[in-house]
Amino acid sequence: MRVLLVEDQPDLVRHIERALKRADHDVATAMDGPSAVNIAVEKHHDLIVLDVNLPGFDGFEVLRRIKSKGVLSRIIMLTARGDVNDRVAGLKAGADDYLTKPFALEELLARIDALGRRGGAMKNAAVLDIGSIVMDLDRRKVTQAGEVVELSPREFEVFQILMQEPGRTFSRDEICERIWEREHEYDTRTVEIFIMRLRKKLDTKGQPSIIKTVRGVGYSLDESR
Repeated sequence: MRVLLVEDQPDLVRHIERALKRADHDVATAMDGPSAVNIAVEKHHDLIVLDVNLPGFDGFEVLRRIKSKGVLSRIIMLTARGDVNDRVAGLKAGADDYLTKPFALEELLARIDALGRRGGAMKNAAVLDIGSIVMDLDRRKVTQAGEVVELSPREFEVFQILMQEPGRTFSRDEICERIWEREHEYDTRTVEIFIMRLRKKLDTKGQPSIIKTVRGVGYSLDESR
C-alpha cells in the first residue's frame, strides 16, 4: 500500500518507516500538521498513520481538514496510552482505528495489514439489500434510495455485519471480534461510535433509526425498513 506516516519524533519515524518498507509498503512522511494535510491532499495514499500530537496543528485538525477535502484514505491514529478521550475523539472525527503509545511494531503492521485487506474488493460478488439500502460487497459501495452513502472502511465493515443478518442482535464484543479478528483493547464505546457514525449517515430525520439498540445486549438492523 501507499502509506503516509505523520509523526514528529524523528527516531520513531525512521523506525516505523523501515518496518513499513520491509513489509513492501511505499512510504511518505510528514512531521507537522500543515505538511500532512498538503501531502494527503496532493497525492492519494491508501492509509495514513496519524499521530495526535503534532507541531503546527494536531492530528484531529489534520483529520478534519483532509476529510473536508474529500480524502478517503483509511486512518490509524496514534494516541497517548490511557488517553481515552483522544481515542474517542479520533473515532468520532472519522478515523478507522487507533493504536496507543508505546506500541509494538508488529501490532502496528498487523493493524495496517487488516485495514489493507478490507480496503480491497471482495473475491465473490454479492449484493445485500434492506428496503431502500443496497450494499454492493464487490464494489464496497452502499446506496440509499439510489444515492451513494460514503462509508469509511470500518463503517462499511460494521454495517456489513448487520446487513448480512438483519433482525439478529449482535453484542458489542462480537462486532469487535469479527472486525479486528484478534484480542483487542477496545472498549464498548468503540463500537458505539461507529454505530453513531452510521446512524448519522443513514437515518432519516424524524424516523426511528435503522439500527436498533437492544438494551443490555447490542445492536440489530431493523429488517422491516
